[in-house]
Amino acid sequence: MNGTGRIQVARKVVGVGSVGTRAWVLLMDTLNGVEPLFLQAKEAQPSVLAEYCGRSQYANQGERVVTGQHLMQAQSDIFLGWTRARGDDGVDRDSYLRQLRDWKFSAPIEQMIPEGMTFYARMCGWTLARAHARSGDRVALAAYLGGSNAFDEAIADFAETYADQNERDYAAFQAAVDDGTAQATTEI
Repeated sequence: MNGTGRIQVARKVVGVGSVGTRAWVLLMDTLNGVEPLFLQAKEAQPSVLAEYCGRSQYANQGERVVTGQHLMQAQSDIFLGWTRARGDDGVDRDSYLRQLRDWKFSAPIEQMIPEGMTFYARMCGWTLARAHARSGDRVALAAYLGGSNAFDEAIADFAETYADQNERDYAAFQAAVDDGTAQATTEI
């Protein structure tokens, strides 16, 4: 890095939600080697909604992702940014960057008592609703939802139906493992 530090890059294997995209881990360091910084660069492809809603107003897909995160997050990673870089294959690709570990925390839900789980679910719902409310016109959203319980009940019905479907899917998976048409392991 211009004689002031060094950088090392490694390809990162991504999770299910990012299959088919490139991800990199960047180790950035000062000359004294005391203050390492790990960043993640993730490829940002055009939105799946572009086909239905039109092209993004952003020329860089990484900027589109970062702008969306800024809209939905009360406080974003201070290293959140975007870039365009040419790959080994000669193709320019858009990416967004962030800290590799953003120190997200999750409560140990498997250890919760029912009252704790209720509180935790309420806080998760509140946080999600707040994030979505930040992404649009809160007055228009409130007017759309109205003052009745219709939306609340519809969401609760959907959640119950979804949970029931998960139980049916898991039962079908267990049956497939039992009859040998699928394999499963817990030794990972």
